[in-house]
Amino acid sequence: MTRRPGLVVSRDDWSLHRKGYIDQERHREKVLEAIRENLADLVAEESIIMSDGDTVIKVPVRSLEEYRFRFDPGEAAHVGQGDGGSRVGDVLGRVRGAGRTEGGRAGDEPGVDYYEAEVTVDQLAELIFADLGLPNLERKTKPELTQEGYEFRDVRRHGIMSNIDRRRTLREAIKRARLAGRGLRPVIAKEDLRFRTWEEEPRREANAVVMAMMDTSGSMGTFEKYVARSFFFWMVRFLRTRYRHVRIVFLAHDTRAREVTEEQFFTKGESGGTRCSSVYELALDIIGRRFAPSDYNLYPFHFSDGDNFPSDNQRSLELMRQLVEASAAAGYAEVAAGRRHDGGTLLSVLRQIEDQRFITAVVRDKRDVYPVLRRFFRGAGHGPGA
Repeated sequence: MTRRPGLVVSRDDWSLHRKGYIDQERHREKVLEAIRENLADLVAEESIIMSDGDTVIKVPVRSLEEYRFRFDPGEAAHVGQGDGGSRVGDVLGRVRGAGRTEGGRAGDEPGVDYYEAEVTVDQLAELIFADLGLPNLERKTKPELTQEGYEFRDVRRHGIMSNIDRRRTLREAIKRARLAGRGLRPVIAKEDLRFRTWEEEPRREANAVVMAMMDTSGSMGTFEKYVARSFFFWMVRFLRTRYRHVRIVFLAHDTRAREVTEEQFFTKGESGGTRCSSVYELALDIIGRRFAPSDYNLYPFHFSDGDNFPSDNQRSLELMRQLVEASAAAGYAEVAAGRRHDGGTLLSVLRQIEDQRFITAVVRDKRDVYPVLRRFFRGAGHGPGA
């Protein structure tokens, strides 16, 4: 203990008192690391997509071992023993997978302990949406939507302890101690307490409309339908998490397109032929009647298997061009399960659109859903209100 006039500094080591907290934080970081490494698989997890959003996910996390001395039962010579014949650069040993030998053959060593950590869909969504945002979001001429916000602007003598202002409280205690002639040895009293209080602050949010367009024709098999629903499931959750007043329009199509409810969009079965121009035509009609481009940031995103009626491809190209012109960003994703070529006939036609606002993607595996989500909602360059 070191003493100076009017000041006490303790040299006691309090780190051991925080060991439980430190271990808890280390475990939490390991869980987050395991989730980040498996995001592509978790995003397309069927139990999440088919749930009501309250699912608890189990993520395998490698167990952590405490440092300790280990004694070699064979008493063999190792580093730090013997005559010291090792030199700089010598290879002392190679790490192999637990229980595995060279050449991929089965080994006789014990494996590594893994435990299942439980995380909620909300916790998973927080990691998925960390750096996502609506691209090219701009302020429009129409009055923008507002949402309630809170800002700490005032300091008062009464409040709840979670809002205590430590700096101002300590300052008041020091001021009172000096007036009382006690120097820098303050004792915090009730009259020294200061609390931060908040005021409601309306926050402006740019108007945005996202148009979810999905192919529900007979050519959309189980895998194609599942991948499309996986993408739109996370898209809807992302938009409602980040943007309070964003509007989502759900459009389904085969040879004809129609606006449907969210429940119908995610449960509708597949049947009929395919004419993609029908959904682009309906989207343009809805924009013309309800969402003028001068008033709203528009984001149409379409998922299909690409098996469009050949004579409809040129019409689809013309209508998609009009959609891109009216939108802040537009996207087309083609589910190409088992195909080796780079997309179907519709994708090759739509790629004629040379506009940075138009994004295309090919999904061959359910692990591709997460990269496509990041590509469509890249967030870079998004403007006010994001």
